[in-house]
Amino acid sequence: MKFFTLALLSLATVSAFAVTPIKIVPKVIYGEDDRLDIFESNDNLMKEIALSTAAQILNRNLIEDNGVFTVKSETLAESGMCKSERFANQPAAANCSGFLVAPDVLVTAGHCINSDMDCQGHSWVFDFANKTEEQKTFTFNKDQVYRCSKIIERKKDQSTMADYTVLKLERAVVGRAPLKFRTEGKPADDAVFTVIGHPTGLPTKITAAADMRNNTNPVFFVTNADTYGGNSGSAVVDSRTGIVEGILVRGDTDYTSTEEGCLGSVHRPQDGGRGEDVTRITIIEALKKH
Repeated sequence: MKFFTLALLSLATVSAFAVTPIKIVPKVIYGEDDRLDIFESNDNLMKEIALSTAAQILNRNLIEDNGVFTVKSETLAESGMCKSERFANQPAAANCSGFLVAPDVLVTAGHCINSDMDCQGHSWVFDFANKTEEQKTFTFNKDQVYRCSKIIERKKDQSTMADYTVLKLERAVVGRAPLKFRTEGKPADDAVFTVIGHPTGLPTKITAAADMRNNTNPVFFVTNADTYGGNSGSAVVDSRTGIVEGILVRGDTDYTSTEEGCLGSVHRPQDGGRGEDVTRITIIEALKKH
């Protein structure tokens, strides 16, 4: 097996005139909820990797004033989730997640970008994260916000279940290292994973302690990661090495209606439910050419 870094994120409904928000596709909690804000995590390797992950946010939800971008978003509670839910008071601005594999190349899920218009209708925002404490508002400078330039490669195959997109950004990302990723072979059957992304559109969460469930399919493997819609496109990395093994793309149901009339998280036993599907990064042709 060899690794290297290249040197060079739900369905979107697109009309002829506008890009509409991507519908969040549910995932689930297995056993204990392992999601952590950046400032809650003691894993310095994963915190470093998180710097090279990004949130997909609709351009119309980024308000620019003199080069400063402010995110416009409802909180989870304002979106109909129960006030008792973890992170209920945090903004849920992201549609999907993504991560750098080259200075101007980003990988996400295939269902997060469906067309060139969809590409152009979103920005990729770095540091949408609670780094030192929980924040109510988020602002960004131009070095944290990047438009999608074009789709390099996209696959959303119903027969094989392959699901990924490789995007070229408008310019090289400043001050962040592309992530290292597997180029051949597959993770071990006893591998443990960390997922870094934006569950239900929230600021970055580091979700550790995900076990391998099934490693037999050549296109994707299955884990029990505590992931939600919005995690689509998240980097799934080996917790020991930090190497990207795949892209979070599908999973079990996130939320269910409660007696209080709001939505609450679905919880499964650690070994229950259907599991969460991860597209193997080794199947992406565009990443094999460099």
